[in-house]
Amino acid sequence: MVDNSVNNPIIPLDYPDPDVIRVDDTYYMVSTSMYFMPGCEILRSYDLVNWEHACFVYDRLDSTKGQKLEDGENIYGKGMWAGSLRYHNGLFHIVFAANDTRKTYLYTSPSVDEPWTKSEIEGFYHDASLFFDDDNRVYIIYGNRQVWLTELEEDLSGPKEGGLNRIIVSEDEDNHRLGYEGAHFYKIDGQYYVFLIHSLKDVWMRSQACYTSETLTGTFEGGNILVDDRGYHGQGVAQGGIVDTPDGDWYAVLFQDHNAVGRLPVLTPLTWKDKFPVIGEDKKIPKEFSVKSTRGNYSYAPLYGSEDFKEKTEHLHGLQSYWQFNHEPNLEGYSVNYDEGYVELTNQVVTDTFAQSQNMLTQRMLLPSSSAEVTVDVTSLKNGDIAGFAALQYQYGLVGIEKENNVYYIVFQSFNKLAGKEEKQYIKELLTLPDSGKVKLKIEADFKNQTDTIRFSYEEGEEFKQIGPDHKTAFDLEYFTGCRYALFNWGSKETDGSARFSQFEYNE
Repeated sequence: MVDNSVNNPIIPLDYPDPDVIRVDDTYYMVSTSMYFMPGCEILRSYDLVNWEHACFVYDRLDSTKGQKLEDGENIYGKGMWAGSLRYHNGLFHIVFAANDTRKTYLYTSPSVDEPWTKSEIEGFYHDASLFFDDDNRVYIIYGNRQVWLTELEEDLSGPKEGGLNRIIVSEDEDNHRLGYEGAHFYKIDGQYYVFLIHSLKDVWMRSQACYTSETLTGTFEGGNILVDDRGYHGQGVAQGGIVDTPDGDWYAVLFQDHNAVGRLPVLTPLTWKDKFPVIGEDKKIPKEFSVKSTRGNYSYAPLYGSEDFKEKTEHLHGLQSYWQFNHEPNLEGYSVNYDEGYVELTNQVVTDTFAQSQNMLTQRMLLPSSSAEVTVDVTSLKNGDIAGFAALQYQYGLVGIEKENNVYYIVFQSFNKLAGKEEKQYIKELLTLPDSGKVKLKIEADFKNQTDTIRFSYEEGEEFKQIGPDHKTAFDLEYFTGCRYALFNWGSKETDGSARFSQFEYNE
């Protein structure tokens, strides 16, 4: 086996609330995908350090108006949260609750490479953990502040009549910050463990706790096992799964807030003392450690990257797996020309709100910084359309080409909520459209040390010209996700206007 040194965060992208398992020599991770679709992404690794896309569990969820961005509805800040990933009796299981439908979903498949079967578990279970016991009884552990353990029917359809149903951990009444949640439940060497996130009482800081009991009906005892911000602005590391290696070593995959770029996975070794988990020294993550790979010098596919739109794949209706739509796509307004190399977005709805634009194509932004460029052909826009390139977040910014009265303009638009005050900016300049009808747009994103600044520009001649001021963004609970690059076509007056996007270049 090959040793791989660990540099945290192990994935410099927004993959929050991770749960991780090992099947033979392969590790799998699921994280919160919220409103982005296809959703419920599973990653694969052979060393817990490097990860690649394995599959999306679903293309669409329930096709509600909110999930489809219809009639002014949306599910920003909602959708799929905190999935629980388990492998039992030759079958992968994923359980998660969706905060827009208030339902709990169960997806199963014999392989991550095969289609997943969808069903529901009766009830709504916040941040749930699925647990199969040795006696073939099955439980779901969930909740906030009060953490419940509820026995399920054998077919997982809902709570078992007369089955075990009890609170196993409760937050102290004097902690008015984040209460215990984010349950991850295990049985290890005959002992039961529940891992939970919460905040310290005296100051906002995520911390990782663990409680343990010899029986499901006994008292769960424990406390914090990790109180560490890795020297980063008091942003604690917590919430995630634990996993063992084929050699019997243990690790935890948790996450840490990094403001506007999102919540990023962090790896830490875990040991055991008197049947209780221990992380590092003084509940701190070691600065230097390594992990053995089960597959030597395996080459991983990237989780972000450039796209020439000339290679048809099995992912996302023909694009690379690092693309997701902002909501369920309206495929009548989406097509790809692989011969010429462009994706075409055609407006199917009219909206006066940027965020309600269907079919935005998004990619996660990178810590500590990155930039991206894209070429937009706007010759088929309709009056009232704006097509372009955005930094998608509640406090968003964009650069685009607007057509108004058959005249083209380069525009900048942003929304901020600084110092408690909401502020919108709109800058519009006359654009001399090249004969090709194509304009190259650029976004530069800086997240170093909480800078959280985005710069927008467009190509004029052979140089890029900035439009608008530097945009200050933030991680906002309204969307609850990290900032993303987004290709969009926004129709404000009529439908059927089209924009073609080509030569997307992602730069670290």
